[in-house]
Amino acid sequence: MKNSPRLGLSLAAFALLAAASPSALAQRPRITDPNEPAAKTPTAQEQQQQTSSLPKPPAAPPTVKAKYEGGMIGYKKSDGTLNFDDGNKRLLFRDKQGRELFSIPYDVIQAAWPDTKARRPTAATVASAIPLPYGVNMAAWFVRKKYRYLTLQYSDPDTGAAGITSFKLGTKEMLSSVLHTLGEKAGMVQRGEAFVRRRDRASGSGTATIP
Repeated sequence: MKNSPRLGLSLAAFALLAAASPSALAQRPRITDPNEPAAKTPTAQEQQQQTSSLPKPPAAPPTVKAKYEGGMIGYKKSDGTLNFDDGNKRLLFRDKQGRELFSIPYDVIQAAWPDTKARRPTAATVASAIPLPYGVNMAAWFVRKKYRYLTLQYSDPDTGAAGITSFKLGTKEMLSSVLHTLGEKAGMVQRGEAFVRRRDRASGSGTATIP
């Protein structure tokens, strides 16, 4: 009976050690087998094949509503349409009256990618500025809407003209369709969400035109 306290203490220590054993084993460093093959890093070609295996969006219509956001010298922001002019191998922008403003040949487009920005709509900005009792118009400050853009990088080796321009499109689905359609028509290759022109395919035979 005199050994009972010691026996109880020993049993408690044993139980504590048993409970801690799984975690101790889990924390032990993993021993690497020298005969085990190392993890293979996918090559650029394999990454491209994985990207190309993703579902392809439907082809974009020949004419798409868009807003020109800048990048072409001499032109201000303007609502209009983007047009795939396959006969002349160019991307054409027309204003709301249908007049041709400028065009970018497929051959001089070096990269195309999507972009998304969250901004406060004009209506929310105006509402937040109206003097009202404190707290009534505070919600307008937190209103945000996603705007989607098609961004293009172009470079013409014949004239030295180069720059970046963008167009605001309506929906995510339309942006994806326009981007993939343009990438195919321009002969570019897909890199993640973007399309780029490989150097061995850069002919630069076209010239960005301004009527």
